[in-house]
Amino acid sequence: MDKRREIKTIGVLTSGGDAPGMNAAVRAVTRAAIHHGLQVYGVMYGYHGLISGEIRPLTSSDVSGIMHQGGTILKTARSEEFRTTEGRAAAYQNLVKYGIDALVVIGGDGSFSGASAFSKEYDIPTVGIPGTIDNDISGTEYTLGYDTAMNTVIEAVDKIKDTASSHGRIFFIEVMGREAGLLALSTGIACGAEAIIIPESDEGYKDLEKFLAHYKEKKSSGIVMIAEGDKAGGALKLAERVNSEYPELDVRVSILGHMQRGGNPSGIDRVVATQMGVAAVDALLDDQKSIMIGLVNNKITHVPFNKTVKANRSIDQNLFDIQKVLNKWY
Repeated sequence: MDKRREIKTIGVLTSGGDAPGMNAAVRAVTRAAIHHGLQVYGVMYGYHGLISGEIRPLTSSDVSGIMHQGGTILKTARSEEFRTTEGRAAAYQNLVKYGIDALVVIGGDGSFSGASAFSKEYDIPTVGIPGTIDNDISGTEYTLGYDTAMNTVIEAVDKIKDTASSHGRIFFIEVMGREAGLLALSTGIACGAEAIIIPESDEGYKDLEKFLAHYKEKKSSGIVMIAEGDKAGGALKLAERVNSEYPELDVRVSILGHMQRGGNPSGIDRVVATQMGVAAVDALLDDQKSIMIGLVNNKITHVPFNKTVKANRSIDQNLFDIQKVLNKWY
C-alpha cells in the first residue's frame, strides 16, 4: 500500500516559548502538505488549543506574508492539562472530530515529551520541529530562533557598551537560558565580554574575579554576560554580591528579557525553518513518527523523541577555550 495515501490531514501547532522562525516553519508545513494534496489544520495555543478544540483550517493564502514575522500566528501556551491522561484523551477526541491523521509540533524538549506520550497512547504519527532560542536540544546542532536571538542580544549589548565606556561602568547583562548557557556564551564571545557566567560551568566566576581586580586598578569599563539560570541566581543577585564586596565599583544591571524572543527572524532562521517544515511533511508521508527533524552538519536528520528529551545538548568546550585565550587583560 502507498504510505502517502494513509495520511490525508495534518495538524500543526506551536508549543512552549515562542521563537523567531516559527511562522516560517508553519508556512513551510502548510504549503508542503498542500503540495502533496493534504488538508492542513492549525491548532491555536498549542496543546491547550488541542484540548479545547481551537482548531482551524489553513490554506496557502493563510500563511502568505508571515515568514518575516516574529512570534507565531498560531499563538502558543503551556498546558499542564496535556500532561494528564484525561487531557490527552480530550485532545485525541478533537483530532478525531477534525479528521486529523498526523501532527507537526514546533517547540522545545517539553513539547516533544508531550508529543511522544500522545503518539504512543493513540498511535498518532507525530513529527517535531525544534524551536527554542536556547539551542539546547539533543540530536540537532540548531534550533529555530537561535540566530535571531543572538543578533538581538548582540545589537543590545553593543549599544550598552557605548554607555559603559562613556561612564567607566561595569554592566552585568542577563540573557535567557534557564538551564542552558549557549546563548550567553556565544553572545559573550561575540560582544567581547570580560566574563561569561553560565549554568554549565564555574569557569566564568574565576574570570570575573580576575576582571574585577583589573578594573579596580585600571578603572576601565566592562561587560559581564550572565545566563539567567546561573548558580548565583541571575544578574541582580550577582551584582548585589559584587557591590557588597567591591563598593567602590560602579556596577549596573541590564536584563534583556523577552525582547530576545521577538523580532523578525534572520535569514538563517527563515531558511532552516523552511527546510525543517518541508522535511517534517516528507517524514510523515514516509511513515515516520515520534521523531524530531534535526540539523547536523547542515543536513536534515531524523531523531527519535526519546533521544531529544533525555538531556540537553552539552556546551562545546572549544568555546570555553576561546574565551580563556581572549580574556587576558595584561
